Amino acid sequence: MIRVLLVEESGLVRGALAALLAREEDIEVVASSPGHEQTVARALSHRPDVVVIDVDGGEDGALGTSRELAVRLPECRTLLVAGSATAGFLRRALALRVMGLIGRNSPSDLLALGVRKVAAGERFIDPELALLALSSEESPLTARESEVLRLTAEGMSTREIAERLALSVGTVRNHLNAVSRKTDARNRIDAIRIAREAGWL
Repeated sequence: MIRVLLVEESGLVRGALAALLAREEDIEVVASSPGHEQTVARALSHRPDVVVIDVDGGEDGALGTSRELAVRLPECRTLLVAGSATAGFLRRALALRVMGLIGRNSPSDLLALGVRKVAAGERFIDPELALLALSSEESPLTARESEVLRLTAEGMSTREIAERLALSVGTVRNHLNAVSRKTDARNRIDAIRIAREAGWL
């Protein structure tokens, strides 16, 4: 039997996913979690083969949970279910060695197939999500501009970024102005959002 832990905020959706997987003779839902905070503890307790995480509860939470599971329970595989994933999210997930990604609007049998493939150690990517990632544009940002924007996204001030990168405050501002022009952003927050959605950050 393939042991599965479900992570989904909505009790209704969580129950529907559990019922869907319960129809499969070789899959057993051993536990569920309403949020990312309890997921790792439940995974360590129940030792599932696959953790199915609904990304709509938050991309950062899903990726953070996947990262922690990979460290603390490396034999467990992660399958993410995304309703409206951006190309940037897909790239970050693949970089974290997430084993499976499927769309929330995919046919129901794709979930069971994804669980089986991931449990067998195979990577399983929904073709629609893969197409989204492949069709996204290349980043117009230089490596330095990306670095400055990443540090800005982490909450660092212009002066802190200048000190970290051994640049002048004026040079950091110039980089951020260039980022805003290239992304056609209204401000830094908008630039961060655009870059993340496009997979450039």
